[in-house]
Amino acid sequence: MKKALIALAVLGLTGGAAVAQSSVTLFGVIDADMKYVKTGDLKLKKLDSSGLSTSRFGVKGVEDLGGGLKAGFWLESEVATDTGAGGSTVNGSNAFWGRRSTVSLMGEFGEIRLGRYKTATRLHIEDFDPYSGTGLGDVTKVIADKTALGTLSGTQSGTFTRASNMVSYETPKDLGGFYGAADVAAGEGDGSNKMQDIRLGYKEGPVHVSAAFSSNGTGTKYKVSSIAGSYDFSGIKPALMYTTTEAGDAKIKAVTAALTWSLGQGQLQTSFTNSSANTAAQAIVGGDAKLFAIGYIYSLSKRTSLYTTFAQIDNKDGAKYTLGGAPAATAGGQKSSGFDVGIRHSF
Repeated sequence: MKKALIALAVLGLTGGAAVAQSSVTLFGVIDADMKYVKTGDLKLKKLDSSGLSTSRFGVKGVEDLGGGLKAGFWLESEVATDTGAGGSTVNGSNAFWGRRSTVSLMGEFGEIRLGRYKTATRLHIEDFDPYSGTGLGDVTKVIADKTALGTLSGTQSGTFTRASNMVSYETPKDLGGFYGAADVAAGEGDGSNKMQDIRLGYKEGPVHVSAAFSSNGTGTKYKVSSIAGSYDFSGIKPALMYTTTEAGDAKIKAVTAALTWSLGQGQLQTSFTNSSANTAAQAIVGGDAKLFAIGYIYSLSKRTSLYTTFAQIDNKDGAKYTLGGAPAATAGGQKSSGFDVGIRHSF
């Protein structure tokens, strides 16, 4: 009850009209790490945010409309644990609820969702990346050069992770393990914000397989295709993912092999990604790269964990890929490496 009252007060402060809900929940994640990162000869030591999971604050609710129909909302903002700053940059402007701002209608037909949220393709990649696209082990740092190829296609690939003005559909949960999702985002006068994607998968027992495809922008489009699978051998779960990113003739292919291993109150996780660019893509990104990451999470409770991660990107030729939070490369072929120790608490 106390959480519900606090959540309604937050909505009032943000200018929203609070209405009666069947359930309203205040939630969040606070994550901070001490990090050492290096690219070439440039070194950086810092207290950082979101080393394992993105720090966030949110409020969500569901209203039972009867007859199996429900309405829901979800508002979520990024929080920088180290500085206290809130919100995200969206199209050059600050968006307080930049991580998610959606309203949904749910029923036996599935879920129809309107607003800003992660794309189905991004969610697919996170499901098979032990680091869920966050921190030093984030595989998206090498599976797609979102800046270079996005610039080539004229989209800046701004809709690869999240999209605004999006209409989404998710299938019901009771399809015998099969599931699907599709998104369409309107450009609203800016073609670079247009996005369409689709995801199909199967998840039942220890087996999980999924495929996703997204097309971003207009003209020379920025496209991401990925297929992946994993199998849980009673706490030891290997995963394999193949992803291509392309814009025009430029294409990057990446193969990711990952493993998570539950060890009592802890979990060991590791991944290796080999990213290779064709001739047209090498003219943009400079070359190929390999990412290796290994880490350990120790759960103090259901909501609090300690963690540590080591990761390194081995750039080839003129490639300048870097780990999240690492200094920018001053020359092609430099290695980017990092190590951190942190704590994550969820509520």
